[in-house]
Amino acid sequence: MSMLNALLAEGAVDLHGRASDWRKAIELAGGLLVGAGKTSPAYTEAMVRSVEENGPYIVVAPGFAFAHARPSEAVRETALSWVRLDTPVEFGSKANDPVNLVVALAAKDSSEHLKAMKELAGLLGKKDVRARLDSIESEAELRQVLVDVANGGAGAASASAAHAADHSDVRDGAEHQTAADSVASKGKIYTVCGNGLGTSLFLKNTLEQVLDEWGWGKYLTVEATDTISAKGRAKEADFLLTSGEIAATLGDVGVPVHVIEDFTNVSEIDSALRELYDV
Repeated sequence: MSMLNALLAEGAVDLHGRASDWRKAIELAGGLLVGAGKTSPAYTEAMVRSVEENGPYIVVAPGFAFAHARPSEAVRETALSWVRLDTPVEFGSKANDPVNLVVALAAKDSSEHLKAMKELAGLLGKKDVRARLDSIESEAELRQVLVDVANGGAGAASASAAHAADHSDVRDGAEHQTAADSVASKGKIYTVCGNGLGTSLFLKNTLEQVLDEWGWGKYLTVEATDTISAKGRAKEADFLLTSGEIAATLGDVGVPVHVIEDFTNVSEIDSALRELYDV
């Protein structure tokens, strides 16, 4: 079953959206949630305000922004909306602008949407699936893509699996080397975003894929968290992974803070781990 498909609100899809800037793009996605009866306009305002306060950290992959805000009374039911823009807009992300796909999440709590976020992170990391998403012309087609990927259909082969074939040296040595062998590991890594329930989950999911490929998943716990919690608990982790905007907000927290540009890119995160753990 596709949890993404289940949470995508009926009618909350615009495949030919028009927006003059990033605010209008978020307002367009938020308006679809309002129209579907899932949120009040206050939630759309909160999504815009989150970017104003934290920068374009929601642009987590090339051409893709994941709009969201903290759970609040403005959310009536956990749901997603989907906007593909005819003309991409700049969010201010050096690595991933311009954006043509905006998915907005409204969550009533911090756990109800976790499976859907894992699905979304996985499918955006697959070039063939992303190509399909950029060419579909109806909500029905979109839902079919989501179902196909969830059921292991066309384009569902894991991007990380393909990447793993090129990095057998790490996997083959995993039984002989653990994270604790290369550093004095605390057994924990934090992925950080402004709210701790959206973009950090994208990064967490991809990071866990790499750790599992290495055979290190059983040695390390990955936690997605927000900036405030990360500042207070950073020294409990080996290091933090986050966006450039959030890294600037965090400042010096006493452990390494490593910037990831594409939260769905297995190769980038693999390289970061090699550098941070010196393997």
